[in-house]
Amino acid sequence: MTSTPSLVTRTRVVIVGAGPAGLTVANLLRAAGVDCVLLEAESREFIEQRPRAGFIEEWVVHALSRHGLADRMLERAERQGEFEFRFEGERHTVRTGELSGRRHYVYPQPLLVTDLVASYADQAGGEVRFGVREVELHDIDGDRPAVSYTDPATGARHRIECDFIAGCDGARGVSRAAIPDGRTVLTRHDHGVAWLALLAEAPPSADGVVFGIHERGFGAHMARSPEVTRYYLEVDPGEDAGNWPHARVWDELRTRLAADGAPPLTEGPLIEKVVLDLHDYVVEPMSYGRVYLAGESAHLVAPIAAKGMNLAIHDALLLGEALIAHYQGDDSGLEGYGEAALRRIWQYLEFSQWLSRVLHGASSGDRFRAGTASARLRRLLGSESAARAFAGLYHGEDADL
Repeated sequence: MTSTPSLVTRTRVVIVGAGPAGLTVANLLRAAGVDCVLLEAESREFIEQRPRAGFIEEWVVHALSRHGLADRMLERAERQGEFEFRFEGERHTVRTGELSGRRHYVYPQPLLVTDLVASYADQAGGEVRFGVREVELHDIDGDRPAVSYTDPATGARHRIECDFIAGCDGARGVSRAAIPDGRTVLTRHDHGVAWLALLAEAPPSADGVVFGIHERGFGAHMARSPEVTRYYLEVDPGEDAGNWPHARVWDELRTRLAADGAPPLTEGPLIEKVVLDLHDYVVEPMSYGRVYLAGESAHLVAPIAAKGMNLAIHDALLLGEALIAHYQGDDSGLEGYGEAALRRIWQYLEFSQWLSRVLHGASSGDRFRAGTASARLRRLLGSESAARAFAGLYHGEDADL
């Protein structure tokens, strides 16, 4: 039982969670003169170093740039407009940039978070409170919701009364948990496989993304920086990362990414080994009372197609603009927020599921799944119209879906 708050303050919007979604909302509100407070359970140092996603779609970069939030990304990020399938000992390049007219920006999430924190807190003087504990949401279905928390330095309870709460604190956060049972529906899909996510202190061994399709399991190579490379290995769900020592990892990567003419992999120390059981979920509706969910509070997309961070920022752009419009007398954005966000969410989930079936068919042990996956892949590689449609979804569409 938490103690009575010793300090009560007021703002217009409380944002819970300083990931890409929460920070984007905060920056938009601050720039528009809408008072807000950002609460984050972790330290600033932690969120600026936490390894996460690295591919940002071009439409996201343009959208952030319009708000002055992409200067460093535009200066530093590598652009990628093609990737490679490897299967049956052969290499097949898909030039998605030529087909779609778009590129991916390779810019790891910690760098984006660092930029967004600096923009909001250091440059614009926005209020952010790191390391908060025992965060609780109150009266979320009334006219005067509030968020309380414990100050980690003093142990005092603080209460912030507000008009709205932006719940951007992820799957295990308090925002979604505060919504009463039965008020939302969570739909979940399990891909039936897991990936061993690896970060290697080693230069990339290819120019961009490599998808290795192999009967032993899927493998992937993704350049992150000149010194660090992301790899994935398909493993059994529930696998222990400790069962994968250095030698086994590199032996399996060499096997699954092998192809005629491919350069050898450059080995290096493995600085991260995490098993990800691949699943998706969607929460509908994405709001209740005065709480609006964004990012992984509302949906999770397995990292199969690198869509998660892009969807989180899409949510945040919609929500931030809707909140600003509310204070200008227009509530249509808030009323239509969930519907607008879900159009893109479901489209990206469908694409991720399609790609999952292609990548994991050969290792499924099911001749039908393997055969249909091979047929899809060969259609993609052999048909310009199929390749063009794939490239548009791979890089993300500009218009609402």
